Amino acid sequence: MAQEYPIPRFHFQVDWGGAKLSFTEVTGLVMEREKIEYRHSDSKDFNKIAMPGMVKNSNITLKRGKFENDFDFNTWLEDVANERVENRRDVTIRLLNEKHSPVAAWTAARCFPVKITAPDLKSDANEVAIESIELAHEGLKLMKV
Repeated sequence: MAQEYPIPRFHFQVDWGGAKLSFTEVTGLVMEREKIEYRHSDSKDFNKIAMPGMVKNSNITLKRGKFENDFDFNTWLEDVANERVENRRDVTIRLLNEKHSPVAAWTAARCFPVKITAPDLKSDANEVAIESIELAHEGLKLMKV
């Protein structure tokens, strides 16, 4: 009988508005619904009732190594800042198995950059320079693959 293991988190792919880009880390894949509490004045119960409220979207952070002459993040941020809203993109993150096939996927709709972080610099560091981009979006969906 074949033994099943949980899927490792290190093998993933990011579809960036049609292009597949490599990243070292993706965080913020959070789906959260706010809670509405309510109690009317003549209720015989001495507690509030809870109801599902609005969906709260967390920002998604993507990190990758910095490459020479690569200013895509900055250009996208400037385009959005200049109110060119057509530059929003859908971003899909796929978790892959050992055969490079997707086993889970999340799609964030109509993303736009809200923050870009340049690499930390240190004269005695022996590491790759990592930049990050933080994206706001209008909804995260877990897709069946």
